[in-house]
Amino acid sequence: MDDRLRHNFAEVYPGFTSTQAMDESNRCLFCYDAPCITACPTGINIPSFIKKIATGNLKGSAKVIMDANPVGASCARVCPTVQLCEGACVLNDASEPIAIGMLQRFATDAAIKSGERLFAPGPSNGLKVAVVGSGPAGLSAARELARFGYSVTIYEAKDKPGGLDTYGIVSFRLPQEISLWEAEQVSRMGVEIRTGVRVGVDVQPEQLLEKYNAVVLAVGMGQVPNLGIEGENLEGVYDAIDLIESVKTDAFTGDMDGARVVVIGAGNTAIDAATCSVRLGAGNVKIAYRRTRSEMTAYDFEYSFAKEDGVEFRWLTAPKRIIGDESGKVTHLECVRMELSEAGKDGRPVPVPIEGSEFLMEVDAVIKAIGQTRLLGLIEAFSLDHYKGVVTVDPRTYRTSHPKVYAAGDVIFGHGQGEAMVVSAAQQGKLTAHEIHRQLNRQTAETA
Repeated sequence: MDDRLRHNFAEVYPGFTSTQAMDESNRCLFCYDAPCITACPTGINIPSFIKKIATGNLKGSAKVIMDANPVGASCARVCPTVQLCEGACVLNDASEPIAIGMLQRFATDAAIKSGERLFAPGPSNGLKVAVVGSGPAGLSAARELARFGYSVTIYEAKDKPGGLDTYGIVSFRLPQEISLWEAEQVSRMGVEIRTGVRVGVDVQPEQLLEKYNAVVLAVGMGQVPNLGIEGENLEGVYDAIDLIESVKTDAFTGDMDGARVVVIGAGNTAIDAATCSVRLGAGNVKIAYRRTRSEMTAYDFEYSFAKEDGVEFRWLTAPKRIIGDESGKVTHLECVRMELSEAGKDGRPVPVPIEGSEFLMEVDAVIKAIGQTRLLGLIEAFSLDHYKGVVTVDPRTYRTSHPKVYAAGDVIFGHGQGEAMVVSAAQQGKLTAHEIHRQLNRQTAETA
């Protein structure tokens, strides 16, 4: 492993200098009906914000970005721009696409440094909405509702707002201060963010339904599920979500210096866990995945990032059991080689173990990163229809089976429904707020 990465959690890529931003913004053709706008899930007017950078209007640029995307500073760092806006840039066929993500970061970083409030709340309409969860979807919904004049209260179980962006994405890609600034912008519009409050424990769903005109459920998902194999309780076996959070909040107490680490799974969280392990000082990091690179759910740029960090990939490899010593510390991971059969219901080929192909890997740590559990208890406390923990919503309105409850973000992602991107969650939160406003306006008109 590269010694320069050990215990170095600074952002991997430095932001643009003023000269670089000016040079890059002046490359933009400022297209009419720009395809980059269409490719952005939140519909940011990209030529407009870039032109404002070119003319030195950084506050105006940030306002264009954040108007469309309330978590635009985070998305500047974690959005898969290569597949979205930059992938649609007309310059792809002529030279290099405009570095839209880096320009977005430049403008929003300037807004963060200025300390100014970008938006003001609308005149009060006397109506109240509760938002459960302060991740990208929750913050976006709350910000839009405040602009419409609603009194909004966010209920957040953790000590800080921001959800996934604050706790679930490694700091060398997304520092906490970025997502906390986005939450502060929402708070400065009069939104009350009540942290450390668990809906279903500290306050009950029926209380929210009685007190508020509408409720937005934007709670995301839970922890990594069990693998269902022997040895998961051994010392040195980690939940990827817990690991990333503990490192990001300086609460990690383990010792990975020189460790041999295997991460099980090949999604974006698995990549984060692997590259985080590199920076914790691991001597060797492998990702074991039961399918092939073609089926991995991590983005291509995430895969390249892990390879650059020295992470090794073991395709068609599934864990069978975790083995420890007499002290209860993990020492080996027994795996079995897989082969792919016909596609299953999700359209991906089904991995099947090859009989007699078991083998051992020496390990000091195993990190589980095979997805996340669903918050079934909370979903059912609201009496919402769901499919295996994925809340059922009307795709046009984000309304659930309860007429006063709407849902957005990862809580509606899965089984062919929704998208697992920060930018998609932000757009869903916006659209949810707009639909609530439309519905409550209609109800007010009908009872007038």
